[in-house]
Amino acid sequence: MVDVQALITILNTEYPDARCGLDYAEPWQLLVATRLSAQCTDKRVNLVTRELFELYPTLPMLAAAALEDVEKIVHPCGLYRVKARDCIGIAAKLISDFGCKVPDEMNALLTLPGVGRKTANVVLGDVFGKPAIVTDTHCIRLAKRIGLTEKSEAFAVEQDLLKLIPPAESANFCHRLIFLGREKCRARRPNCETCPLTNICMKNF
Repeated sequence: MVDVQALITILNTEYPDARCGLDYAEPWQLLVATRLSAQCTDKRVNLVTRELFELYPTLPMLAAAALEDVEKIVHPCGLYRVKARDCIGIAAKLISDFGCKVPDEMNALLTLPGVGRKTANVVLGDVFGKPAIVTDTHCIRLAKRIGLTEKSEAFAVEQDLLKLIPPAESANFCHRLIFLGREKCRARRPNCETCPLTNICMKNF
């Protein structure tokens, strides 16, 4: 079994400033941005949300937006029809059901259009500082490769990591795994020679 405390210490040292790559000023904007990020890069989402949030800077304005107008803006993110519908739907439901406030509980967040556990965990961890494991593709792949889990399904990996990673570290731990996955442990060409986890990664034993 991998030394979890050593792993956390190395990642904290290697990526001390790791954070969510999505730009936002309000909690609801992070919800929308994360919804748009499905199968899309953070860089592209940030370009799209810059325009989206300038045109619709408040929840009521986004909730009242014409679907076709939002579709045009979010088109570069892919799956633009369903994403545009969900963005408007998120705004409308936050207004109608939550008094314009983003809820800080998983079950409540999951009632919002298009919001799954990954999106909910991003908000819980980054906005509210709650224990949260964001099981994106990097997190799932690296957790299995390093030796933190034998699972491949997102929810199962999330549950395994919640047992291993201290609550205060969980959200930033996932951001640091993402940085590692992008810079060193790439899916097709992992650079084990320069990876800071070489001496503890179970892939090497």
